[in-house]
Amino acid sequence: MIDIGINLTNKRFDKDRGQVIAQAQDAGVTGMIVTGTNLAESQAAAELAAEYPGYLYATAGVHPHDAKSVSESTWASLRELWALPQVKAVGECGLDYNRDFSPRPVQDKVFEQQLELAVELQLPVFMHERDARARFIDILKPYRERLPAAVLHCFTGELDDLKAYLDLDLHIGITGWICDERRGLHLHQAVKLIPGNRLMIETDSPYLLPRTLRPKPKSSRNLPQYLPHIAQTIADARGQNIAELIKQATATSEQFFSL
Repeated sequence: MIDIGINLTNKRFDKDRGQVIAQAQDAGVTGMIVTGTNLAESQAAAELAAEYPGYLYATAGVHPHDAKSVSESTWASLRELWALPQVKAVGECGLDYNRDFSPRPVQDKVFEQQLELAVELQLPVFMHERDARARFIDILKPYRERLPAAVLHCFTGELDDLKAYLDLDLHIGITGWICDERRGLHLHQAVKLIPGNRLMIETDSPYLLPRTLRPKPKSSRNLPQYLPHIAQTIADARGQNIAELIKQATATSEQFFSL
């Protein structure tokens, strides 16, 4: 199975990154997409992926939190990354109207610029949306038919949100949020609606440690080796055989990222 979203360049992995990767392999994780969230992190993700050819891949882009840091030189540098064979998608890009770390007009502009570039380069987009559904759809919709593929990663929304995104033919990434009895129970119903060929699985590690892990890990750091636990929770919610779910999600991820 493939972890389509992991922040493996995060400083919380600096002391044992190689061990974390080895443990993921031992747990049956057959590939990982390392998320790029700004220029520096995208460069680091691409460099890390180059160290593990055929196992690690990367995205390159600008998260809405970092939109305010973009300059003209950012795009030239990102173009160099998107030309690399291990870089498989534009992103993480999108809108976050929850925290507003970047002004909303700036988020909107930088999101649209990345969609334009994804269309030009014919790369899929790896997207983030929080508390911005209407504006997100307004910006994305004119580009959707010209994009080869698009995934909304770490989906945590309600059924109406999901239906709107499925109507746009988006892929959906599900994380350990589904394992959270406080905030994620609604996802047990939502995942039943996602077509098998549009469902992908991710940890968003080191964030979103699944709360249903037993025994409970001593550390709050989420790890890619927990991906099978998330997959099992999704399979149970869908009433689907775990082996079938993993096979389908893996095939979907490989096709989406051209692995």
